[in-house]
Amino acid sequence: MILRHESTRQTPGGGANAVFNLAKLGAQVKAVGLVGKDDQGRSLRAMFEAVGIDTQGILEDADRPTVTKTRISGHSRQSVTQQIVRVDRKSDELPDAALQGQLAHYIHQHRQSVDAVVCSDYGDGTLTSPVIDAALGHARAIVDTQKSLHRYQGATLFTPNLPEAEKAVGFEITDATTLRQAGRALLDLTQAEYMLITRGEAGMSLFDRQSGEQTIPAFNRTDVFDVTGAGDTVVAALTLGLIAGASPWEAAVLGNLAASIVIRQFGTTTTTVSEIRAALDSLLEGE
Repeated sequence: MILRHESTRQTPGGGANAVFNLAKLGAQVKAVGLVGKDDQGRSLRAMFEAVGIDTQGILEDADRPTVTKTRISGHSRQSVTQQIVRVDRKSDELPDAALQGQLAHYIHQHRQSVDAVVCSDYGDGTLTSPVIDAALGHARAIVDTQKSLHRYQGATLFTPNLPEAEKAVGFEITDATTLRQAGRALLDLTQAEYMLITRGEAGMSLFDRQSGEQTIPAFNRTDVFDVTGAGDTVVAALTLGLIAGASPWEAAVLGNLAASIVIRQFGTTTTTVSEIRAALDSLLEGE
């Protein structure tokens, strides 16, 4: 789990931002992860509990600090807020085998009582092989990982951004042909049912094994202040769309629409169902 300091406020970051986004969109969430035995860990747990997130699956690791990212930003009266520097506090060591086993055991115990499992992997060491195996035991596993997509082979849906997709396939995506090649290659690599490549202002491309490729345009190309954490918002809204019975394409549209709202603000933030509904109404009225 990550706690992010932004100016004078604290917000959940990394995998914790995905958890927070799910809760803000009305989901009942069981959070699973590691925090340090420190003030940051206690603060993050308190933030979760304040919005009704079940934190029993968050374990303390006395040997590692809570991953904390401090963003120092500045602005003047006639300029937008800009980040100056970011200071990260984390450990590159993996949790010990006992903690890995406890996390995996918790997921095994509870995965049949939830509608989906979201793996938000920022490369901080929590999602080790035992934990991943436990998560992939669910029939609806959504994966958002910055690297090593092959470790999640067999998941339902992946949401790599363009650089992550390029890194995974080993070539640059420059046009429709290479994009299509990358989508097929990623499906083969991961054995996933669906692959959603998010491409910033170019929108999103959804690939599957039956109907091929579907494109979703970007809904906001101009009012973009900060894309930090937007991928977490996509994953949260998309997952809830799937749970509610939306098709993967419809769920991806919801994710895209939700992200178009949060990138209008500085720093990691969340949106709500009412904001998404208003944004959708505005789009439909403009047609």
